[in-house]
Order: sequence, then C-alpha cells, then structure tokens
Amino acid sequence: MIEKITSLQNPRIKELVALQTKSRERKSRGLFVIEGRREFERAVASSYQPHTLFLCGRIAGNSASETIWKECPVFEVSEAVYQKIAYREGTEGIVAVMKDRPVALEDLPLKENPLVIVLESVEKPGNIGAVLRTADAAGADAVIVCDPLTDIHNPNLIRASLGAAFSVPLVAASSEETLRWIRSHGMAVITAQLQDSSLYYNTDMTSPTALVFGTEDKGLTDFWRVNSDARIRIPMMGMMDSLNVSVSAAILCFEAVRQRNITE
Repeated sequence: MIEKITSLQNPRIKELVALQTKSRERKSRGLFVIEGRREFERAVASSYQPHTLFLCGRIAGNSASETIWKECPVFEVSEAVYQKIAYREGTEGIVAVMKDRPVALEDLPLKENPLVIVLESVEKPGNIGAVLRTADAAGADAVIVCDPLTDIHNPNLIRASLGAAFSVPLVAASSEETLRWIRSHGMAVITAQLQDSSLYYNTDMTSPTALVFGTEDKGLTDFWRVNSDARIRIPMMGMMDSLNVSVSAAILCFEAVRQRNITE
C-alpha cells in the first residue's frame, strides 16, 4: 500500500526539501533530486537507481512504471505538498530522490576519436545544463566541470539539461587533473578566448579534441591559456564581445561535428 503524505511538516518532505536546496546534504548522503517523467525515465534508462519516489496521483496517473515503483519506497503526496516540492509546472506529478553514481575521469568511456567539453569554473547551473544538451546532441563523450562553483547535481542544472545530465557523462575535477587526463588520451586542448586567437572555422577539430570554455565575465584563467594547443574565437559583428557559454559551446561543438562528417 502506498503511503499518503498531506502535511508539509512530514519528515520525508523536509528531507526532500533539504536535498533540493543544500549541496552539502546531497554530497553527504549520496543522493540528489529530479522532477518530471522525462528526467526520471532518462535517469533510470541510464542505470541510476531510485531511492524514493513522490507522486501526486491526480497529476501523475500512470506516468511512472509500476516496475520502478516496486523497487523503491513510493509516497503519494497531496497537490498542496506537490506544489511545495516541485520547482516548475508541467512535471507530470513526479519527484524522485535518486542514488548518486559518481564518475571519475578514469571511468569515462571514450570513442576512438573523442570530443570532450571542459567548463572552467562556470557558476550558473542552467548554463551547464544547456551545455549538456549540446553535448548529447553533438555526440560528445563527456562534459568535465573544472574547479566547480556549483554542485553538478544542482536541481537547476538537471532541469536545464532535460535529462542530458544522465545521458552524457558529467565529471567534476580540478584543472590540473583534467589536463593530465586529456594529455594521457592524446587530445588537443582548444580554448575559446578572445585574445590571441584564430577564427574557429579555420582550426582543425577532426582529431581527438577537448574544447575548453571559461566564464562569460572573466573567461579562462592563464592555466588553460598557457596549456592550449589552439586558441579560437567566434566572430562578433555587433557591440557585444562574447556569447553565453552554452551558445558558444553549441557553435564550436557542431563545427567539430561538421568537420568530422566531411572527412568521413
């Protein structure tokens, strides 16, 4: 029998809210929260295991697989409670607590000709989520967040990724660790930067490549500038001198895809 929760003061609801809002809580317990049928199903399809499932019966209906229900505790919540725990509308009445599955650099599976996206100290989780969507669409092997300023299981990141946070390997590491790993796999380091750079479409991306992006306000640190094999920029024809990092990543990733398709 599925237990029903109608109070916002229920200990399980308080625990859920703590996981949603506190990075320390997520890290210490090895759990994170996702909402929405699409995100839940993509997480399960990518071998993430559910810990607890919260359903709003009137909204969810048969949205979740009963097989999954049997694999973890399930609680039916009232609409008032669901409005408290759901960040956005249209999430099909499903909020799930998932078990973390940490991935290290050495665990990343790479294709024969890998394409990896590196984000240095990108702070906004929505930007990282959008980059993950690009990585999925472009068939990139992984997204590595160096010296992270946000938790890679931040609910805003997961929402912005539309489930790509589960289909694309996502790793947090230091810049030094990441560079050593890139070099060990024979990848060229190509940095996106304004200074001392060439136009992106004049740079060869057909071989194993790591595309490195910094923050919009400060760009890349000297560490990546010094260690780059090629420095590229996107031509800016107006008053602005930069694009959102997720837009830049999309342009450069699909340039790599274009070049590689031409040579195939």
